[in-house]
Amino acid sequence: MRPLFIAYRSAGAILTVVAIAVQLQTSLGTWRDQGIQDVGTKLVNFFSFFTIQSNVVTAVALAIGAVLLARGGATEPRWFGVLRACATTYIVTTGIVYNLLLRGIELPQGSTVPWTNEVLHVVVPIVMLVDWLFAPGRRRLGFGVVGIIVVYPIVWAAYTMIRGLLVQDELTGANWYPYPFLNPDTSENGYLTVALYVLLIAAIIGAAGTGVVAISRIRRRG
Repeated sequence: MRPLFIAYRSAGAILTVVAIAVQLQTSLGTWRDQGIQDVGTKLVNFFSFFTIQSNVVTAVALAIGAVLLARGGATEPRWFGVLRACATTYIVTTGIVYNLLLRGIELPQGSTVPWTNEVLHVVVPIVMLVDWLFAPGRRRLGFGVVGIIVVYPIVWAAYTMIRGLLVQDELTGANWYPYPFLNPDTSENGYLTVALYVLLIAAIIGAAGTGVVAISRIRRRG
């Protein structure tokens, strides 16, 4: 089982990094063709997507997990169990939100590469969920970990809303938000609609985090 999941985690980490790199390269080309001058801001925009950040965290967790499995040990360290729980929650939330709210919508990241889009929003969430369910060495976590899990999304939401007021798209001059449902300027009821979406996503993250922790508490072999 361990050799299988060492290969599985390694392949998942590599696939995630390659998908991000290909999308970034494509976005850089699109910005160049559009005559964008402030590439630095565009790069920060790119890495401000929750999708990109959650996939980066997932790639790190998978890579570390492969190393820990290779080193042996019956149970993973607690710090890694918490990290893996966070990564699993965030990437599963990414998959759910994308497929519920964003599928078919062109996001402001430059030209979207279809296969990387599917990898980052569908394949990687499934990879991480399977890893959480079946990989050996999973640590039993307390429900207090859910409080740790929700810290980052709260900080990300606050960062996104504040930065949106300060950063304008170079081509349109409009305030920049990574997702249309977070843009109060284009939402039907402004900040009220945005607040409702934020609450919905918070509920999904809370439910996903609770489910992830609950799964860790199920006794099993391995």
